Amino acid sequence: MISGRVLTAMVTPFKADLSLDLKTAALLAERLVASGSDGLVLAGTTGESPTLTEAEKLSLFSAVLERVGDRTVVIANSGTNDTAHSAAFSRQAAATGVHGLMAVVPYYNRPSQAGMLAHFETIAAATDLPLMVYNVPSRTASNLLPETAAELADRCEQITAVKDAAGGVAQTAELCRLLPKRVAVYSGDDGLTLPLLAVGAVGVVSVASHLVGERIQEMIADFLAQRTEEAMSLHRQLLPLFRELFVAPSPSPVKAALGMVGFPVGEGRLPLVPLSERERDELRRRLKELGLSDPA
Repeated sequence: MISGRVLTAMVTPFKADLSLDLKTAALLAERLVASGSDGLVLAGTTGESPTLTEAEKLSLFSAVLERVGDRTVVIANSGTNDTAHSAAFSRQAAATGVHGLMAVVPYYNRPSQAGMLAHFETIAAATDLPLMVYNVPSRTASNLLPETAAELADRCEQITAVKDAAGGVAQTAELCRLLPKRVAVYSGDDGLTLPLLAVGAVGVVSVASHLVGERIQEMIADFLAQRTEEAMSLHRQLLPLFRELFVAPSPSPVKAALGMVGFPVGEGRLPLVPLSERERDELRRRLKELGLSDPA
């Protein structure tokens, strides 16, 4: 079952030569579990899925499972814009022992709503694992409509979660209204977590939780306990960091931030590039405002 309030979209650590760093990946997973993450999403957008080979992804899944798989939910991104490929890789990912899968709305192809239905049905049928559907129109150029998501959930019992990064509260509200209760909706945008909780979301698939996972947990707990002033105060405190982590294409900012707080994970692979000095200075300032250590 895909569950929890704060699921971290984990970065993929690389060595100086940009080869996969499995030792650091395992240590990062340990760090995240100890600092507020209820689960980890591996090889997603933040994990640089487009530049990882299938062999690297499977090695990453296995390394993280070995380190923290008995203590947290491990979700593997197995979706691409090729349905047959996604189904086949989902079976390979499932064989590593991951607890759930994630698949994104097909990018570049720009399928119809009927095409999206068929795509996700095929992936869901490929394994017995629970599936999280990921809707992020800003990256895919296609939007999974709430009505389509609801029909999909009715057809496929394996679909138990939606990561919603559609960017608008109104669409998420309609999504939460139409989906069956067994399907959890997660914000795909740290800055919208609190507003989306108000319309029915249960938590967030977070980037900022690499740095402030416990505070995000506290914000969600405050909201659910009807301590709305406290939740809003935390949201306002964290909002500048949420924004700064997307000042450049993700995950370049969060990788830089992890280095700044003493946990280097390497740079991103091309076509991602490191932050500029101006961007690094501003990010460092935001981290200091939140009291996060900066060894430099």
